[in-house]
Amino acid sequence: MTDRVLNVGVVGCAAIAQRTTIPALVADPSVRLVAVASRSRDKAEAVARKFGCQAVTGYAALLARDDIDAVYVPLPPALHAEWVGRALAEGKHVLAEKPLAVDRTEAAELVTAAHAAGLLLMENFAFLHHGQHDAVRALIDEGAIGEVRHITAEFGFPPLPPGDIRHDPALGGGALLDAGVYTLRAASLYLGPQVAVHGAVLRTDPGTKVDVAGAALVADPAGRTGQLTFGFDRSYRCACTIWGSEGSIGLDRAFTAPPTMRPVLRLQRQDHLEERTLPAGHQFASLVSLFARTALHGGDLKGPGEDILRQAELVDAVLGAAGGRARPGA
Repeated sequence: MTDRVLNVGVVGCAAIAQRTTIPALVADPSVRLVAVASRSRDKAEAVARKFGCQAVTGYAALLARDDIDAVYVPLPPALHAEWVGRALAEGKHVLAEKPLAVDRTEAAELVTAAHAAGLLLMENFAFLHHGQHDAVRALIDEGAIGEVRHITAEFGFPPLPPGDIRHDPALGGGALLDAGVYTLRAASLYLGPQVAVHGAVLRTDPGTKVDVAGAALVADPAGRTGQLTFGFDRSYRCACTIWGSEGSIGLDRAFTAPPTMRPVLRLQRQDHLEERTLPAGHQFASLVSLFARTALHGGDLKGPGEDILRQAELVDAVLGAAGGRARPGA
């Protein structure tokens, strides 16, 4: 290991990025945030002042800079194919907001481009890097709930403001690409890479033309099942339960545990209920650290791409099982 630093630029100034991943980039000692770009100069300058970096007007201008090694792309999903692709063409490693692409075709093109250039392409599923999921996996591995039989994953929240980009089908809006992808990724985490969609329902708002809620039934080749539900038309819920032959494990903030929160894991067996308060964890800091280490010092470039393709296949399968609708650019 050396003292090399990864010089990073941010393509877009999304509010969620300013709350989560950009602060993690600034805080990581192996990262130097060089610049942020926006189509609006005023916005770029405001965000640059906030995080102590340079402001760039226009995404292409940031990608053309030779003092940037990697970029974080928190743009709406439908813009990823163009700007992630252009970043890779400029020789930059890429951390992209989830979902990386609106369908598998786009995902495959980007993964192929990254592999051909020897670049790291990673999807920002930060929850995978929270210690609470390590604790769940450790309990499963030691047989605490017997054999896994079923997973339930739920992620939903109240209706969004009318002008929110997630109401815009042209930008890749909808609950599936926003909340649903978390539940699909959890299914892969706990049921394995061969999990497949066996049925799905999406409820589309007649005004916005985007899906505002949905559910999917998944299973692996051994017959282990999962029930996934999501939406932005309901009270807040962010839970995951793994049901085994001898008990179950549940998490109440499976995807969005803030850095200061100590998650509670519930282990239930027959006549025994145990609540374990786990250590707090900064999932965005852990993801950024992994991204920087891999980009700087080498590591697994293939695995993240395989994860991206499997995830995109599951999204396509949900759309197909639910009756399908074309995504922008598909």
